[in-house]
Amino acid sequence: MPSSRRPRRASARNWVRRAENPLRKTPNSLPLLEVSDNGPPLVINPTLFVAGIREPGWGPFLSSFLECNRDAFSQVDVSCEISGGRNGAQLQLRPGQCVGAIPIRSPQNGKVSGGLIIHPRFGWSGVGTVLAAIGWGFGPRFLEFPFVPGSGRQIPPWVLAGPVLARLNKLLKNLKPGFEEKVEIRNHPRGSVQWNRYIRRQLTCGKWHQLPCKFSELGVDSNLRRAIRWTLEVIQKDLNKCSSGDRISFGLSSLVLRLLEYLQDVVAKKPLRAELDTFFGSSLSGGPVFREGINAMGWIVDERGLGGGQDYDGLSWVLQLDSLWERYVEQQKREEAALTGGQVLAGRLGETTVPIQWNIRSHRALGHLIPDIIVKTKDGIEIIDAKYKSHFAALDADGWRRFSDDTKESLRADIHQVLAYASVFESSVKTTATLVYPVTQTLYDELKVLSQDIVAAKIPVGTRLKELRLQAMPFSGVRS
Repeated sequence: MPSSRRPRRASARNWVRRAENPLRKTPNSLPLLEVSDNGPPLVINPTLFVAGIREPGWGPFLSSFLECNRDAFSQVDVSCEISGGRNGAQLQLRPGQCVGAIPIRSPQNGKVSGGLIIHPRFGWSGVGTVLAAIGWGFGPRFLEFPFVPGSGRQIPPWVLAGPVLARLNKLLKNLKPGFEEKVEIRNHPRGSVQWNRYIRRQLTCGKWHQLPCKFSELGVDSNLRRAIRWTLEVIQKDLNKCSSGDRISFGLSSLVLRLLEYLQDVVAKKPLRAELDTFFGSSLSGGPVFREGINAMGWIVDERGLGGGQDYDGLSWVLQLDSLWERYVEQQKREEAALTGGQVLAGRLGETTVPIQWNIRSHRALGHLIPDIIVKTKDGIEIIDAKYKSHFAALDADGWRRFSDDTKESLRADIHQVLAYASVFESSVKTTATLVYPVTQTLYDELKVLSQDIVAAKIPVGTRLKELRLQAMPFSGVRS
């Protein structure tokens, strides 16, 4: 017999307790460390990652902490520095020339107990503007590490959306038609008639005139186009949540709308991972554009979001800013050369390689020199080395000529390197060696007014005078 007892109602006191403490079941958040690229080192408090530690310092846990996090630190160019003191061993993390996010594991059990985010010193807007200036052809590299706790709300969504949209844009423009197998109910036969299906369904319902037909038709794979539309709509939702105050997100949202115009005839459908794998084996595959586009859709299908305020945890990733800076300087030099009729050669494409002939075999590990960029004009040649260093980022216009000893030594090494490149072109009529450094937009504007954005000097190299130039360029994608 059903029980006649009424369900016990929660008392008013219990409702008050719940209202006063709505987050009482929320787990404690894990520590999230934050630094800036090329910035000062960060001292790590061992109590954040070692539970129940009683003595000051790291004690016996330092070596195990370094061991279980060494790979992650090296992937994002973070070096570990150990020093002693009154409170035992002290550990510092010194960021390099990368931005990204990685998890930090506990030395006690090896589980993720926190995270590290490396912010760009020129700001996320600067990185986004530079990425947009080079057409989003350079993006983050995803790491095979667990999710980074707490990083999902710190990274702009366009860090992932930009490269994905660039790949999908190329994919849509390069889709080639192929034969696609279709099954339709038709009033007139086409291809082969599926008689078993006709008897079971159409004939029993009195629809004698409807024939299920199976045939091949030339066209672009509709399943692939539906998957692309679904990917674009997911990205559009993420970008719209912050596009009102983000110029980069707004620009990418406009690109999404333009791409959706190519897919008006299909309905969005989320692809399964197995479907993405079958796309690789279809007749449409065979080129890098197709493979990169499918991989980009896989990031969205697997919910590999970098964040943007939507999820608490974010993906492990890294972006090399020195390589990004080189790409950006190359793009700027190509635009300048297009106006003067010059020819641009890029080291990343293997176009500037200069072989070195050693007389001892053991020295052949360094077999060639590779300048970043070479610009050839009718007047001469310019060798360009793009240096993503913080020499000029913290200077104002009045302090352009005031350098510390460390900065002077680093600058001297850069000059020796670019002059070594220039010495190879001894027979050139005019040879210019240029070092390009990033600066803030404010500093660049000040230097431009004072005509100090480019500082030149004549240096004798061999039997000729070479022109050495130090050029400041804003890390913002905007040049006045």
